[in-house]
Amino acid sequence: MTIAINILLVIVTFFFMEGVAWFTHKYIMHGFLWSWHRSHHKVHGHALEMNDLFAVVFSIPSIVCIYLGYGSSQLNWLMYIGIGIFCYGVFYFIFHDIIVHRRIKIPFKARSKYMKRIMNAHYVHHEKHTKEDGESFGFLYASKKYSK
Repeated sequence: MTIAINILLVIVTFFFMEGVAWFTHKYIMHGFLWSWHRSHHKVHGHALEMNDLFAVVFSIPSIVCIYLGYGSSQLNWLMYIGIGIFCYGVFYFIFHDIIVHRRIKIPFKARSKYMKRIMNAHYVHHEKHTKEDGESFGFLYASKKYSK
């Protein structure tokens, strides 16, 4: 495969993961695995929460794709899909855990309209402390209605 196709695979996978994250957040985290995700909707003083298990679960497809793709010339395209999943995970960690929830304290002030909108959408999501009636389940995209 050419380098352009490999880069395209990483980029397409990265953006596809937003749909996977939205679906998983809405129907799994706020569905049958609410028992894990509930910890994320409660104020607590712990460094870790049960919800962090999702990061472990979501890392598995990335690791498997990278491993299988790296080890096989016929399946090397899987490595780039795994890299795309990994890149989304890194973005999610930086945006969600560091910037929005301040689990690692860094000085950050949102300046762009886009960043303010997606942060506000996430704060609106956390106004509900139950699994029902939630809104704004994505991380990269938020409707303009969340603009302040």
